[in-house]
Amino acid sequence: MYRSRGRSRNRGMLYVLAFHVASEFCQLDRKPPVTAGLIAANTLVYLRPGVLDDLLPSLDEVCFHPYLVLKNKDLKRLFLSAFYHLDESHLVYNMLSLLWKGIQLERMMGSTEFASMVAVLLGLSHGIVVVTAKVLATFFDYPYPLTSECAVGFSAVLFALEVVLNSSSPNLTNVYGGVVVPARYASWAELLLIQTFVPGVSVIGHLSGIFAGILYLRFRRFFSRSNPLPPIIRKLTWIIGWPLRFFQGQFIGYRRPTFGHGTVGGRVPGAARNVNAVWRCPRCTFDNNIYLDTCEMCGTRHGDVDFSVLARRFSPSAPAGSSDYLSLEELRRLRLERFNV
Repeated sequence: MYRSRGRSRNRGMLYVLAFHVASEFCQLDRKPPVTAGLIAANTLVYLRPGVLDDLLPSLDEVCFHPYLVLKNKDLKRLFLSAFYHLDESHLVYNMLSLLWKGIQLERMMGSTEFASMVAVLLGLSHGIVVVTAKVLATFFDYPYPLTSECAVGFSAVLFALEVVLNSSSPNLTNVYGGVVVPARYASWAELLLIQTFVPGVSVIGHLSGIFAGILYLRFRRFFSRSNPLPPIIRKLTWIIGWPLRFFQGQFIGYRRPTFGHGTVGGRVPGAARNVNAVWRCPRCTFDNNIYLDTCEMCGTRHGDVDFSVLARRFSPSAPAGSSDYLSLEELRRLRLERFNV
């Protein structure tokens, strides 16, 4: 999180970001959509291509100023400031950090839980900044963070994500390739190094990110079952994805996930469009092609079995010598004959 000092722009480092994102995502079987969306959103806000330049507010209108947030109840500064960056190096550094942390957390937690966590950490870290600035100005006669700082950047959330990622890790880690510390203390080491060697950063913003991560972990232990955000996000995702599912069901004729021969759950959109449709023999449970009238395993005709007989078959009191009952030995013999073993 940088204090706003104006904005410079060049294009060289964006190619580095694009290369790293492409190389990382190409190696993944399952792409993390929330991480990709966050990187894309931050990059688009910085580049402001085409009509976005007219739609998006300027950096001065959204930079995180605690005094203006309190005085004007300006919530857009509380949330939108995280997606703005001063220059290309600021953007690329934060997005590379988000790429590394986001991929790991989203794969471990799932996209919905990860999205809800990012939303909570964003509001929590920036809220802590406002409270801290107000306390410093009121009780310690230090008004600078409240009245003079106007910060932007995703750094506070990144520090919180690092706390969550390393919270239970017993390993050691390198901070900036040289300082080896226990992983759970990596965020504190990074905070000290950044404040020492990088001028113009907001120490309160970064520190609030660390505290937000710690508080999130504490709250999660006690309120994990009452967190309302994941169900809301799942519902929104379902609503947004409805047109795609409708198109897919009408024109593509998709199959639900299958295990073995059968289709698990739901309808099959037309037998003529799905040559892999099956019917399961109620006597031996073998899955046969929908175009076969007779079970390949036991010879039972499709639709000939009385379900009342099946109910007796699976009943604990079913007689072992019943003619409609296939013993394990008979089923084994039929399968051996079927496969010519």
